[in-house]
Amino acid sequence: MPDIKDIQKEYEELLQKLTDPEISSNWEKVDEPRSSPRFTNARVFEELIKRKNFLEKIIDKSKEIKEIKNQIEENKAILNSQENQELSSMAETEIINLQERMKVLEKELAASLEASPPSEGEVRQSFGNASAGRENSSMVIVEIRAGTGGEEAALFAGDILKMYSKYAESQGWRQNILDSHLTELGGFKEVIFELENGDVYSKMKYEAGVHRVQRIPETEKGGRIHTSTVSVAVLPKPKSAQIKINPQDLKVDFYRASGPGGQYVQKRETAVRITHLPTGLVATSQTERNQLQNRENALKILEAKILEKKQIAEEEKIAGKRKTQIGWAKRAEKIRTYNFLQDRITDHRIKKSWKKLEKILNGGLGPIISALQKFQAQA
Repeated sequence: MPDIKDIQKEYEELLQKLTDPEISSNWEKVDEPRSSPRFTNARVFEELIKRKNFLEKIIDKSKEIKEIKNQIEENKAILNSQENQELSSMAETEIINLQERMKVLEKELAASLEASPPSEGEVRQSFGNASAGRENSSMVIVEIRAGTGGEEAALFAGDILKMYSKYAESQGWRQNILDSHLTELGGFKEVIFELENGDVYSKMKYEAGVHRVQRIPETEKGGRIHTSTVSVAVLPKPKSAQIKINPQDLKVDFYRASGPGGQYVQKRETAVRITHLPTGLVATSQTERNQLQNRENALKILEAKILEKKQIAEEEKIAGKRKTQIGWAKRAEKIRTYNFLQDRITDHRIKKSWKKLEKILNGGLGPIISALQKFQAQA
């Protein structure tokens, strides 16, 4: 059975190979004559991708097991301290649950190590259309963008990201940042991430819209209350049958990833910008250190945007049927206000408020989402 360290080493070597422009820029040219160099490069690229995806699943599983082991040790330390009986009891229960989860993961890892990589047909399906994981309707892409309010809006975008990250963790969802643009003070002009591994869309769809914050910013010396906004879009990841992209319709540009202030943070052109020529939609990614992964991330974002545009066009044709709906997915609709001075969050769609704002921003979204689900069910 292969060693995890060997698998990690091979995976890193594959990522380096996949950034070779002679190979990665020609992956879609498989319709050319078999004797052509582009055809050969495309086949090589497919084989490398097949192996890379196979190894990636094993590495992710191994990392999860390692994280659980660390959590078990932390809970054991709480037990050994015997400082708080209630805390020790919780730690003991947590250890049992974690150990059960680890047994399942170890079996899955062993099965993965003995399995074969996916077939060539499955690899081809992962490009151009949607990736293999996009068959799962429980996967979404979330886009958080700072609106009015300058740096304060960017900082609030960071608060919203933290809220969703903590909530996702409590739900057992997996989060992956696809693209982000930081500001000088640590806020976000924009951040895009995907969520998977559960009933993601059925809950996160209620977060789409404009989120308004009212508070005194840390940078405000005069003590004045500022009102800023952040927009959130929740895009279901397309199934392979929903979106089919012709590679000839894509314009791919590479550039250097930049950080706060616009300065370049990498000397190599690893950031990727993909433009869908028929619609004019653009997706970028610069979070990863290799060109291939950023290209994959940008494709995920682009496909979700194309699907959203398609759905909006379809909804406009049948607008009359939406009169009884709240309009969860509209980017421009103000849905919620976060009032720090009154320690209150108000959802304007159902005209209901909740106290303990900080607790909610730390991932305590459950009561709000439950209320929205109940309201929609009764509509």
